[in-house]
Amino acid sequence: MTIADLGPLNRAREQRAWYFTDWAASAFQTTVAGVLFAPYLISVAENAVGEHGRLHVLGLSIAPGSLPSYVITLSTVLSVFFYPVIGAYADRIARKPDLLAAFSWVGAAFAGLLFFMSGENWLFGSIAFIVANLAGGAAIVVSDSILPVISTESERDRVSSVGWAYGYAGGGLLLAVNFAVVSLHDSIGLDKEMAVRLSLLSAAVWWAAFMVIPWRGIKRHQPVAVEAVEGGVLTRSFGQLWATLKDLRNYPVALTFLAAYLFFNDGIQTVINSASTFGTKELGFGDGVVLGTYLLVQLVGIGGAILFARVAGRYGAKRVILVGLVGWMGIVTVALVVPAKSVLPFLALGVAIGLVLGGTQALARSYFSLFIPRGKEAEYFSLYHAMDRGTSWFGTLTFGLVYQFTDSYRPAIFALIAFFVVGGLLLLRVDTARGIREAGNTAPPVI
Repeated sequence: MTIADLGPLNRAREQRAWYFTDWAASAFQTTVAGVLFAPYLISVAENAVGEHGRLHVLGLSIAPGSLPSYVITLSTVLSVFFYPVIGAYADRIARKPDLLAAFSWVGAAFAGLLFFMSGENWLFGSIAFIVANLAGGAAIVVSDSILPVISTESERDRVSSVGWAYGYAGGGLLLAVNFAVVSLHDSIGLDKEMAVRLSLLSAAVWWAAFMVIPWRGIKRHQPVAVEAVEGGVLTRSFGQLWATLKDLRNYPVALTFLAAYLFFNDGIQTVINSASTFGTKELGFGDGVVLGTYLLVQLVGIGGAILFARVAGRYGAKRVILVGLVGWMGIVTVALVVPAKSVLPFLALGVAIGLVLGGTQALARSYFSLFIPRGKEAEYFSLYHAMDRGTSWFGTLTFGLVYQFTDSYRPAIFALIAFFVVGGLLLLRVDTARGIREAGNTAPPVI
């Protein structure tokens, strides 16, 4: 008699629960960070100082139009110090799903506080967003570290891409509802400001509610291959982090990929988080058009993520990511000349973004997982996401400074082409086979 191998069945069950991490968190990333927060924060800041006035923070003079970029930049700088410690701690515990849920619910609580941002209280809204973004990023660090635990190397591209597709579907569904609320606010008896505030609140509720599914459905896997460090939990976390940072030089391929990811993902995230500002302030579209275009990006992104995964299964993830970066270069170039108040070119730009967005990010996540030694998944993904959540400070700072000096969002968004060029050149230097060997992992059928 033989005993059936239940491993694939158990992994599939956990994978289905894990997909809802993206489904839940994408509500914040789309409705809040992607569409409504930046334009609304600018309008609140302009209420305080006027359209051409300046905000004065710690001796700095800030244009209201640059404020969202600086808020996101500060959030990301703080994450550089916060996420690696969280990653080191997560690798030492079996209760990763509990940690995932805890950070998600903290993030959702502070995202809900954005409902109370109105009038001139831009500082309150900025602080609430920073905390929500930090907590959400910490949750994704933990979530991504679970990916190698619940999937084999040959399953990674598919599982990661399906997770991104779930994210686009969930975020897109809520965004469709909020699109209707904001666009038809007069018909349902709401002023525009209240419609936006309710939409921000709905993202927080969605995030908190659907996070129950991965919290209940993912098993508590015992940690493996942790560093032998003395002291309490926090002391051991710092000790393991220090050991990993010293050991990182033994994995030069992973380090090279992280450098490439730092650049090209900065460009991607800055484009996404600045798209709504670009559409409303530079091209002159109303919030309804921008919301509709962002919804289109979400819908196309579902197919884009699945398509890129299938192509990667045939040609390898690295090649497909490089093709995606070429697509991003074309997008920011077209944004430099796209006509104002012309809907069809703007929609076409949204379709192009949807095709390359999910594919490049989903494959980057699964591709990097091949270079991570067992037992250090959360630590390595914490370094990965220190350069990721809410955009990293190079991209947002560049965007904000170019706008500050040119008073136009066109050159600001085109300046991001440098990030895709540098990221692509560094990615060309990544030796996939060597990186997998160094990490002690099994190579998938196609690399």
